[in-house]
Amino acid sequence: MKFGIFNTALGTDPGNLAAVAQHAEDCGFESFYVGEHIALYPGAQHPDAAEFPADLAIPDPLACLTFVAAKTERIMLGTGVLLLPYHHPVVLAKQLATIDLLSAGRMRLLTVGLGVLPGEAQAFGVEFAARGRRADEAIDVLRLLWAGGQEGVSFTGEHFSFENLCSFPKPWRTSTLPVHVGGASRAAARRAGLRGDGYFSGGRLTAAERAAQLEIMRTVAAEAGRDPAALEYTRWGSIGMTPDDVQAHASNGVTRLIVGPASTDAREQREQIAAFARRHGLG
Repeated sequence: MKFGIFNTALGTDPGNLAAVAQHAEDCGFESFYVGEHIALYPGAQHPDAAEFPADLAIPDPLACLTFVAAKTERIMLGTGVLLLPYHHPVVLAKQLATIDLLSAGRMRLLTVGLGVLPGEAQAFGVEFAARGRRADEAIDVLRLLWAGGQEGVSFTGEHFSFENLCSFPKPWRTSTLPVHVGGASRAAARRAGLRGDGYFSGGRLTAAERAAQLEIMRTVAAEAGRDPAALEYTRWGSIGMTPDDVQAHASNGVTRLIVGPASTDAREQREQIAAFARRHGLG
């Protein structure tokens, strides 16, 4: 099992953000994850959660991960999730490749999702019902640009079109980057099987619903000629979970768990991270 730290309670204080990331790295965590909301508004509410405070400070994930990369040496960088329909993939391809290059290959846990706030889609002129198709095209564009050479690559789609484009620099020592798919729907599971390098399952689903979605991912992957066993399966966990909890997740096919400190106090956050690492034999 691999373990990642999520920055839910870390806030935007640069000193604490750097200290927690460094501490997680020293404790043996594999990865550091940042979420995304580009714009909020009064009344914005996640279907599975309480209303978002309109003044909630959510840092830009790629800027935040660039900062974390500069303050650490080994910890992998992840998004949970980056709202792909609201990013232009031509710009995003260069941003991600640059972070991966400057971090010597650590921008390898990109997880993309669709977003659930209609007002956020409206702010970017994106049709809410079309954001899945837009995300599918964006994944294809990212991979095309990363793999393309100096002769250029072309793409014609419903949402994105270009001819003979070159995107440099490339990711560090590779021609592509993994793209994981986040979500809590059957459509997300299908997208993971068809286009993803893994599935980051969220939402308040029953055990039966999660098992069904995992089977959808694997079936779609096999039908597309892909290896289902090569796809990772990431889930949210809690900072207080026990080894038995982890084993239960592993028995259900989970390969990575993402947890976050429960406290807003900087000292307590580091203590919780260290206690989790000791409990699960990290480091």
